[in-house]
Amino acid sequence: MSALRKVLVVDDDPVVSKSFDRVLARRGYAVVTAENGQEALNKIASEDYDAVFTDIKMPGMSGLEVAERMHAKRPWTPVVIITGYGSPESEARAEAAGVRGFLRKPLSPEMIETSLNAAVATALPAPVGMLPPMTVAPAETVEAGTVSAAGFVKNLALFFAVPFIGLAYVALLPFIGLGMLGAMAARAGYKAVLANAGRIASAARFVKNITLFFAAPFIGLAYIALFPFIGLGMLAAIGARAWLNRGTVG
Repeated sequence: MSALRKVLVVDDDPVVSKSFDRVLARRGYAVVTAENGQEALNKIASEDYDAVFTDIKMPGMSGLEVAERMHAKRPWTPVVIITGYGSPESEARAEAAGVRGFLRKPLSPEMIETSLNAAVATALPAPVGMLPPMTVAPAETVEAGTVSAAGFVKNLALFFAVPFIGLAYVALLPFIGLGMLGAMAARAGYKAVLANAGRIASAARFVKNITLFFAAPFIGLAYIALFPFIGLGMLAAIGARAWLNRGTVG
């Protein structure tokens, strides 16, 4: 739906419509015109307007009848009567139809702007579902062959990337293992120091902690030696699975 503000001007005099267009276009309004009441009602039925300005005296349907029908079907849209002459009876009928104001000829730019501002300020919110339906662009369709090709390329890229990922994994694991060994050794040493300093641990517990302290580096070396082979086995399994799945994509 367009966000452009719109005003409907109903008048059989094209000079009036041009006056509205010249004044309101610079304020960001699109001025739509209708030469008679029936044409105006047809346009109002198909789209919504910020305000409607209608001449009171036109061939066929009068501006008052347009205002009355607007009030019955779209009471949230403000209607302003344009007239070169008026009477107490017509003004009373217009007020009963919910008209928001009168704009008397001859018109001036200031009168048009002031009247529009007053009308829009008193406009009521339109109920949900009464505005013209939004135009929804159809969703783009993607061919199945395109999806299949994309999946195959993805698996192929994964297959060739796996060895490099594995090398990075193997390169980093020794440092992770050394960090774990350092933490284990520090914890064992800390316990040993506490046990020795406080003289509250038994001799067996002290020996256990000392043994763990000295054994930790050897355990770590075994951890470092075995993990690259485990990582390579995992990489090989991932690569084989990617290769086997290449024909089932799509």
